[in-house]
Parts: sequence; C-alpha cells; structure tokens
Amino acid sequence: MNKLENILGFIGILLVLIFGKMFLKTDMLFFRLLVGLGLGYTLTRAYTGFAGSVNRAYNTGSTKLARTMMFMFFITALLNAAFLFKGDPSSYGLWINPINLGLMLGALLFGFGMSFSACCASGVLTDLATGFPRAFVTLIFFGLGIFIGFPIQRTSSLVRRSWFTTEVGQKTAGGVYLPDLFKWDGFEGYIGAMITIALLASLVAFVACRYEKYRRRKNTYIGHPMEEIQESKDYVLGIVDSSSLATSQGACADEDHAFFSTANYNRLFIKPWTLKQGAMAMSIIFVLLMGITKAGWGASTPYGIWFGKFLMMFGVSADSLASFTKMSSSVFELPFFEHPITVQNVGILIGTIFYLLTAGKLKKEFMSEMHITVKEVFLFALGGITMGLGTRLANGCNVGALYTPIANFSLSGWIFLIFMVIGGIIGNTFAKKASS
Repeated sequence: MNKLENILGFIGILLVLIFGKMFLKTDMLFFRLLVGLGLGYTLTRAYTGFAGSVNRAYNTGSTKLARTMMFMFFITALLNAAFLFKGDPSSYGLWINPINLGLMLGALLFGFGMSFSACCASGVLTDLATGFPRAFVTLIFFGLGIFIGFPIQRTSSLVRRSWFTTEVGQKTAGGVYLPDLFKWDGFEGYIGAMITIALLASLVAFVACRYEKYRRRKNTYIGHPMEEIQESKDYVLGIVDSSSLATSQGACADEDHAFFSTANYNRLFIKPWTLKQGAMAMSIIFVLLMGITKAGWGASTPYGIWFGKFLMMFGVSADSLASFTKMSSSVFELPFFEHPITVQNVGILIGTIFYLLTAGKLKKEFMSEMHITVKEVFLFALGGITMGLGTRLANGCNVGALYTPIANFSLSGWIFLIFMVIGGIIGNTFAKKASS
C-alpha cells in the first residue's frame, strides 16, 4: 500500500471540493463537477468502459462487459421512466436522435476509431491518467475531428433529417421515441417501451454469449484478467494481490477485522468493483443527472470547443470559429469552467486520479504506457480523428449516441449500437494487421 499516494488522494479530493464550491460560478456547475467525479471514479474502479465492450470481446473473447452494459441500459431506462411517466417528456432535454445515414456512418467511424485508441469520449479522460501518451494523442485528434465535423452536423440533411419520427421525436431532435409506439398499453407507452428494451438487450446479450461460447470452442478465448480479479473473494478482503490469486486459499481466517485494518482499507478503497457494481453506480449517477439537470450524459462536444479555444491562442477570432463551425461565437468565448460538460469532463479525470491515488496505483498506472512508437502515434491519431468525425455524424459518442438515447427511450441508440459494433470489428481487424 502506497501511503503517500493514499494521503495525497484524500487531500487532493478535499481541495477539489473546497475550491470547486468556492470558485465555480453556480451550484449547477458544482453539481456537474460532482457527477464527473462519480463517473470517473466508477469507470476506473470498475475497470469498465463503452469501448471495451467491443474491443475486449474481439481481443479476449470475453463478453461479460458487453452483457453487463445491456443490464445497465435496461436499469437506467427503467429508473428514468420514473421521471417521464405522467409527465411531459418534451420538458426534458431528451436525446431522441434522428435516424438517418449520418447515424449509421457516424457509428461505423466511431467503432472503427475506438479500436485503435482503446477508448471513447469518456474513456479518453480516464486514460489520461492510465495511458497518457495514447490518450493525449487521441484527445488532440479527437478534438480536431469534432471541430471539422461541427459544420457538417449543423448543416447536413444527412445528419439533421430523420427518416422516421414520432410525436415526442418531433418536439426534440427528431427520431423515434419508443413510448410513442405503444400509447395503447395503458401506461402511456412505457410498458411497451420497457418490454422492447428488455427484448433488445436480451438479444444482444444472447448473441454475445453465443460468441463467447464459440471462442471457447475454438480455443481462442483468452479471458480478461481484471474480470477474474473483480470476482475474487481473496482480493475482496485485500489479502493477496492479483499476482498470487491462484495460490491463496482461506487466508481471511486469521485476518484482523478492526475498522482501521488493512483489509478494511483495501475493501473500501482499493478492491476493484465488479462490472455489475459499476453498472449500478453509473445508472444511479445518470438518474441523478437526469433528474437535476433534465438532460442526459454527454461528453464529446467540448473537445471540439477546446480545439477552437486552442486556435484562439494563435490569433484566430471567435467570430472566425463561429463562421466555420456554424455555431455561436459565445460558445468559444465562454470561460473554460463555465461550460457544464467541460466541468463534468474535468471531474471525470479528477475522479480517476482520486481512485488511483487512494488505491496507491497512480504512479504505476501512469508509467505503464509511457513508451509508444511512431506507428502507434499514427494509429492513435487515426482513432481520434475518426471518432471525432463519427460523433458529429451520429450526434454523439458512446454516451451521447448510445447510452443516453437508450436510457431516454430513443430507437436511435440501438441502431448506433449495431453499426458501432460493425465498425469496431472492422477497426480491430485492421488494427491487428497494422500492428503486426
């Protein structure tokens, strides 16, 4: 246990909370910071991420993360129904995204790109602390891709016009709001919508399970070592480290269970959460975000804004940026810590660092990927720019075009999932050949 890192972690998070409360302009911005802290901590401690649901399955054969994501989608949608039932859905900032060619192409590009960078829009933030060179290169080109995609998102009918729409969809961004299809069910369509989501999630989980069994039969199943650690009883009690799990048996019998024991500290702050624990935590955070801000989880748009702010440092005016992106100049003039999603994204990074420090893992994780080759830089850049462009075509990333729309009962999220997986398979196949 690295006591110096542990102490720095608790001091650091206390200072972040104090200064955040003192200097962030509004209570809502401070709430966004808290949400980001929770998301970053959860993503890192549960060793989970949306990109991993495809990449992990392709590279190891394990589909446990993908199946857990389906569970999370269903639970989050069910909890969100508490806000929407007997209410006015159009009063929320629902992400009922348009269904069109842009959605499909964007999902393909996003899936393709995340196979190279091994992260997505939220994952790149957590990876800044665990794989800095890879994440930093990805982030730069992610921002570039989003920035050059802004005018396409704002003006192209391929992105803005939906092939299908429903009543609530027409009041939002367009697209299909699942409860609109089941108005006859006696519960404003939410029973029918939840059954549909359950069926779709079950179908994806079934296909994932069959794929994993196929990999096992072909002896190409490797498995993910962290998944074994997450489920290990010995590691729960902090008695052994990951390298000795196989040889430790029954060691907890003689362990001191005093409140300030090493075992309790490991249980409370070090032991990785299981994937389901992470899914439940993210579902709860999402519902709190939805209930208080009346909007879902987004992550990618600020990266393009940050890229624009970077250009402003070299004399490019906000008006010039606005003219190119077809956005308001005020977006680029807004102070950095007054943009809600920016504050939330910074919180994700800080939440990641907090877990790694309190677990005594920051130095080890930060240094783990410090050496990268020129070829890897090129591949990470390719991953970043294709993901960035993909988000503008699909109106979001894995949280903005997948998780939030599904949780908001939008059919578009499921279509994004299909094409994102296809793109991920293509990308992983290409990446495997490129790295060999």
